[in-house]
Amino acid sequence: MASETVLKNARIVLADEIVSGSLLIRDGRIAAIDQGYANGGEDMDGEFIIPGLIELHTDQLESHYAPRPKVRWNVDAAVQAHDAQVAASGITTVLDAMRVGTDYDRDFIGKDMRLLADAIESGVEENRLRADHFLHLRCEVSSADCLETLELFANDDKVKLISLMDHAPGQRQFVDLGTYRTYYMRKMKLTDEEFRVHCEKRMEDSAKYSARNRRAIADIAAARGIVLASHDDATSAHVDESLDHGVRIAEFPTTMEAAVASKDAGLSILMGAPNIVRGGSHSGNIAARDLIENDSLDILSSDYIPFSLIQSVFGLASGEQAIELPKAIRLVTKNPADAMGMDDRGEIAIGKRADLVRVHEKRTVPVVRTVWREGARVL
Repeated sequence: MASETVLKNARIVLADEIVSGSLLIRDGRIAAIDQGYANGGEDMDGEFIIPGLIELHTDQLESHYAPRPKVRWNVDAAVQAHDAQVAASGITTVLDAMRVGTDYDRDFIGKDMRLLADAIESGVEENRLRADHFLHLRCEVSSADCLETLELFANDDKVKLISLMDHAPGQRQFVDLGTYRTYYMRKMKLTDEEFRVHCEKRMEDSAKYSARNRRAIADIAAARGIVLASHDDATSAHVDESLDHGVRIAEFPTTMEAAVASKDAGLSILMGAPNIVRGGSHSGNIAARDLIENDSLDILSSDYIPFSLIQSVFGLASGEQAIELPKAIRLVTKNPADAMGMDDRGEIAIGKRADLVRVHEKRTVPVVRTVWREGARVL
């Protein structure tokens, strides 16, 4: 027999409008959307029902696995804690970001990332996780061990997205060396001399490895049919390079020049939801709100705060310079789904997965009441 659930008396956020009525879920899919009052079903008390959020770039899993320097938590417990936090934020599909190649934190190595990926995948297989999990490889192209670490994921079909990034001083996000110093001196707790040596080594590695690693990774992504993203493009020349590599998503462009060039080239532009919540970039780059006003923003990512995803879109739909709620919700549902070719989710429509979130709007901070994934309640 078919499994059916009715959610009635809801404000249902569709891709282009909000309707008051009920939803019929049958066997994990949206079977009907009806306006007006339904006699049977679970009463939503007039609260919002929105599509489950889709997160393309969250790296906060590391904080559960390594909560303190030299501390490693039980890997399954870390993944389940991360998953619970994600689901409680209304996220039903998540691409967990794995760092590939050493950046500033020499304590993290590729085997840590593979261990986390294995724990995610076993959690999926054993039905221990609430959200639908995939992998996003964050490739630090200026790192000597980038390609070596990437090889650990060579046969992993959970990898759906690869991003090309270079966090060396003087590059992209950190063109301003003063900003780099402020960010990393605090994080790494180095003396002035140690920091000088670190910068010289990072810039040397960038000059030696970045270009060839970018090309090699782009070729691997193309061969495997994996979506490729650029990270922190700052100039039109950076965008041209990204296009040459087959990039489809521009993550966190740092300037309006790069954002406009990316948009003109047909790339999907992704920015951080914390940027929206805070009102600007923590590293002094362009504000995500400016890109919205310029119609140059397609996708929001929670980055390091999972709850910022739902907080940002409800914030965008209220107050001064508000945008319509369906448009805001598309930034975290339909648009990321379209960019990733996930055509079975991302909107409330007949035949789509019943990945849904019940939201109570309370001032500027929404409350996630209930979450369903494929019609099954997970929160």
